[in-house]
Amino acid sequence: MRAVICETKQELGRRAAEEGAQLIRQAIAERGQAFIVVATGASQFEMLAELVAANEVDWARVTGFHLDEYIGMPMSHPASFRGYLEERFVSKVPLREFHYIDGEGDCQAQCARLGQLIRANPIDVAFIGIGENGHLAFNDPPADFETEQPYLIVSLDEACRRQQLGEGWFKNLGEVPTEAISMSIRQIMSSGAIICTVPDQRKAKAVKNALTGPVTPQVPASILQQHEKTTIYLNRESASLLPS
Repeated sequence: MRAVICETKQELGRRAAEEGAQLIRQAIAERGQAFIVVATGASQFEMLAELVAANEVDWARVTGFHLDEYIGMPMSHPASFRGYLEERFVSKVPLREFHYIDGEGDCQAQCARLGQLIRANPIDVAFIGIGENGHLAFNDPPADFETEQPYLIVSLDEACRRQQLGEGWFKNLGEVPTEAISMSIRQIMSSGAIICTVPDQRKAKAVKNALTGPVTPQVPASILQQHEKTTIYLNRESASLLPS
C-alpha cells in the first residue's frame, strides 16, 4: 500500500483516474479484457469525471461490477447508487457490460447471482473509497474479514447513515436505509489493484486510523495495509492527521 497526497481534490481525481486507466489498458493488453469495480459517493465525483475522459481506454472490453447498494432503494431515488453510476459512469462510456446490484427484489438471490459472476471474472482494478467510520464499501465496523462470500447483506451503523445524510443524499436520518448489499472485504482484497480515493477533512481521522493504526475489523479500511497494489489518493485535508 502506498499513499499519494495531492494539493486539491481535482488533482487527486486526475491522478487516481490516470493510474486506474493505465491499469485497465494494461489488463486489456495482457488478456484482451478488463474487469473493474466502481464505487459511489461524494468522494468519487472528481475521479469518475476524469476516468470517463481518459484517453485510449477500449471500454468495449471492460466489464464493471457495482460495489454496494441500499436494500429497498429504487433507482429513481436521488441516493440510489445504481442511479449515481448510470448518470456519472455507465451512460458515458461504451462498456461491454455492467453488473448492477438490485436491492429491491430477492437480496439473497442477488448476492448469489453477483457472487457467481465475480468469481468467474477476477477483478483487475477496484475503485473504492473509505467511509468516515473507516468502512470499505458498506462493511461497517466491526467488519467481517473472514467471509468468503463475494456479496453480503449488511446492517448500516449510525455513523455510516449520518455520513450519507451529511453528504446531502437524504432529507433526514430516518430516510437513510438501515441495510444494504455490499461487496465483502475479502472480495475487495482479491482485486489485482485497488485505487482508493479519499478527499476531505471529514475523512482525516479514518485515514489516520486506516494507514497508521493496527489492522483490525474495528477500522475496516486498515486491511488495505495488507494489499501490496493499493494506492490511496488523499488531498491535504484528508491527510492532515498523518505523521509528517
